[in-house]
Amino acid sequence: MRKLFGCALGAAAVVALMAGIGRVEAATPKDGLVIADFIDDMISLDPAEVFEFSAAEAQAQIYDRLVTYPVEDVTELQGLVAESWTVSDDGMLVTFKIRPGIKFHSGNPLTAKDVEFSLRRVVKLNLSPGFILTQFGFTPENMQDTIKAVSDDTLVLKLDRPYAPTFLLYCLTAGVGSVVDSKLAMQHEKNGDMGHEWLKTNSAGSGPFKLRAWKPNESIAYDANPDYWRGAPKFKRVITRHVPEPATQRLLLEKGDIDIARKLTPEDLAAVGGNKDIDIVKAPKGAIWYLGLNQKNPYLAKPEVREAMKWLVDYDSLVSTILKGKAEVHQTFLPRGFLGAIDDKPYRLDVAKAKELLKQARLENGFKVTMDTRNNSPTKDLAQAIQASMAKAGIQIEIIPADNKQTLTKYRARQHDIYIGQWGPDYQDPHTNADTFAANPDNSDDAKAKPLAWRNAWDIPEMTKITQAAVLERDAQKRAKIYEDLQRDHLKMSPFVIFAQEIENIAQRSNVKGMIWGPSFDDNRYWQGYKE
Repeated sequence: MRKLFGCALGAAAVVALMAGIGRVEAATPKDGLVIADFIDDMISLDPAEVFEFSAAEAQAQIYDRLVTYPVEDVTELQGLVAESWTVSDDGMLVTFKIRPGIKFHSGNPLTAKDVEFSLRRVVKLNLSPGFILTQFGFTPENMQDTIKAVSDDTLVLKLDRPYAPTFLLYCLTAGVGSVVDSKLAMQHEKNGDMGHEWLKTNSAGSGPFKLRAWKPNESIAYDANPDYWRGAPKFKRVITRHVPEPATQRLLLEKGDIDIARKLTPEDLAAVGGNKDIDIVKAPKGAIWYLGLNQKNPYLAKPEVREAMKWLVDYDSLVSTILKGKAEVHQTFLPRGFLGAIDDKPYRLDVAKAKELLKQARLENGFKVTMDTRNNSPTKDLAQAIQASMAKAGIQIEIIPADNKQTLTKYRARQHDIYIGQWGPDYQDPHTNADTFAANPDNSDDAKAKPLAWRNAWDIPEMTKITQAAVLERDAQKRAKIYEDLQRDHLKMSPFVIFAQEIENIAQRSNVKGMIWGPSFDDNRYWQGYKE
């Protein structure tokens, strides 16, 4: 349930939470940071379970991961908890040297045994993000041999196939690569859960901030870790408030009651853009907007119809109006910034070309379909604009609005005609999107693997083979070329109309500096932030 906060209540709550970190006044303290955002999607803070945007960002402040990358160049993989790594000649063994001298918030030393524990619990619990590790052949039955600390500073992973080393490393930059304090977690174990229930609302990390308190649908607060091994944060406390009304976020920001507003509308952003006390920061994200066309629908299954619909989207208009400043035109399944990403944008609104394709499909008089749409902005606004442009060629779309849970449930059961929504990558390797948009190993209704290609009943055995083989190519340049070619084939053939890539707009007080806004929400970091 969402809870609304007026300006006075928001400010009062912030002051109460900030007590003890500095002088209490209308403006936030210099050594504290207050963020307004939507955080009602948070259900857990356990790194083995986190799979939502807000929780992923929260987790990234608390835990250190095995591997990382600089946000300005994700191709430059770097060690974090892992000081270095080596890969065996056959590509089946990856050995990590663990950085000495790191301590958890508890004071316990971080060793390879903690890394072993952390990865094994992801595999054993096998919750939503578990597949990121289990896709390498790790199972609860074999993890004693395949995920092994051979000393306090050495961890060895034994893979089931000789994957591209970058594939494994990028997966370890995800939340499942977070290192958990094994001693602290096991002190709270119940019924063999490896501390899972406790870690849902508590933390056992070594990161720059410690969890102070999480109040669902209200706030999450962090205290600085003064002993952080890379240097203590300048902010002694950070608080993220759940403020679901963009207008309220704007008012709080303008008054100085918060330092950062994360969910302003294009109109709000334009309004604060001329305020000398507020800066607008743009951070391209990996999330892409798309339409999914269910191939069980006989109209949508025609290749001419699929291509015609790609000529019936006014890409530039969607980005310049409804998504103004919050997205850029993008038409391929790999977001900009990924290995193998391309910037091909062959489609534009061309009604005449679409009509010719529909004529070839013997549908010159058009047809009727439905579109399942999340009942929020900008999703419903995008759906209405696409409905209008499709109608120009005789395609009549009935919009079916619903809350996100209902829409996703229907989509995941392949009961839709057209679905409109966003897809965000789970890790920075290209396989994360290729495996869902361009692979479907089993198109039967009771398939175990249910990627987006399956949800849209797109049966592609040959493309699936290419996608699955790409993770075994160890030469990065050759691997990038595979994805480039794959996207061009996909762009023309697929039942996906991809039309935009998200750009996050952050409005912050101009005295806030040093914040890191990365390509994924769990790349947003507060550690180096400060106020002038």
